[in-house]
Amino acid sequence: MDSSPHEPGQSKPAFMSRRSRLSIWLAVMGPGLVVMLADTDAGSLITAAQSGAQWGYQLLLAQFILIPILIMAQELTVRLGIVTQRGHGELIRQRFGKLWAAIAVVTLVIACAGAIVSEMSGIAGVGHIWGIPSSVSVAAVVIFLGAVVVTGSYRRVELIALSIGLFELVFLIVMVWAKPDVRDVAQGLVKVPLGNPEYLYLLAANIGAVIMPWMIFYQQSAVVDKGLTVKHLKHSRWDTVIGAIITQVVMASVLIAVAATIGKSDPGEQLETVEQISHALTPFLGEFVGQVLFSLGMVGAALVAAIVVSCTAAWGLGELTGYKRSLSSSPREAPWFYLVYAAVLVVGAVITLSGVNLIDLNVGVQVMNALLLPIVLGFLFALSIKTLPEEYRLKGIWMWAVGVVVVLTAGFGVYAGVFGAFGIGT
Repeated sequence: MDSSPHEPGQSKPAFMSRRSRLSIWLAVMGPGLVVMLADTDAGSLITAAQSGAQWGYQLLLAQFILIPILIMAQELTVRLGIVTQRGHGELIRQRFGKLWAAIAVVTLVIACAGAIVSEMSGIAGVGHIWGIPSSVSVAAVVIFLGAVVVTGSYRRVELIALSIGLFELVFLIVMVWAKPDVRDVAQGLVKVPLGNPEYLYLLAANIGAVIMPWMIFYQQSAVVDKGLTVKHLKHSRWDTVIGAIITQVVMASVLIAVAATIGKSDPGEQLETVEQISHALTPFLGEFVGQVLFSLGMVGAALVAAIVVSCTAAWGLGELTGYKRSLSSSPREAPWFYLVYAAVLVVGAVITLSGVNLIDLNVGVQVMNALLLPIVLGFLFALSIKTLPEEYRLKGIWMWAVGVVVVLTAGFGVYAGVFGAFGIGT
């Protein structure tokens, strides 16, 4: 009698195989999703909102063009971390020496300092919506983030970050309720005024909001700290791809929602506060519901990014200096790691409470990220062709293709940032 696929002897292995694959997915998923949710941080959301307010849908195309570039950069990061079992700064130090490692880590610290201020300012802005003083909301965030990291292992911190970051998805609801005109969206996709310096400045900010130095350092250190190995590489790549798509969909949602509101009623409007962004969206959801959804999305984005950025600074400096660095170690075992983490939070809080314009600050931080791209992507590309074993190394046509993308992305980011900042048009 022929065997049937429904007989116990045949179905159990198939079931176990599916169960085994699911277990691997659940074990591996995390670093990519966390870093991508952090990518859509408070500064990125504010940049997307400013883009929609000033230029309608004319910066929407950039969000989709940046998806494959983001995937390419972070996939190389995952490959380097899993195959070498070394952090990004540590690899640079081993391959190119302490001087170049110091340059890379200084770049990282500058980016982290700007990012943590963005996160704190975003949360302070949400606090203003509810009548909470900045000092109270920022202090609460510092205490919460300190407690999260000090009391948890890597896996626990990752789970908390994922749970918080998923609140960003509320912006999809906001976008739908804003009811954007499809014809206006289509027209905006083909209108790209590259000769306008104000457009170039925001374009540079959008590039810097998507590809950030600390993302590369974080994901490479995270896959090592999580204990992922070469057998997890395929699943880690999908973790990265899924995260990249989600983060850019969230960015596009915010841009579209604001373009359909402020961008339509008052084209060219310069946003000054986080409250303005919230007020633009609340008429479509009701004032209370709109404010709740906006607050959840913004706070979720800011908190997950603050965790990632602070950990990244602590990891990066540890890779340069050699101090013990792991979320799985206690503060007593890795005092410098936790001290740097806390210092980043405190410095961010102090700068945020200094009274700077939060919207201008956030957009400026993203432009700074774009200006740092030659260093960041240059090291990433060099490590991918110099440090990996032959079977995992960039080579052949794909190496040249990646090299071209790196040069074009970094070059255009600097061009747009410099020409936009100094008001130079074509």
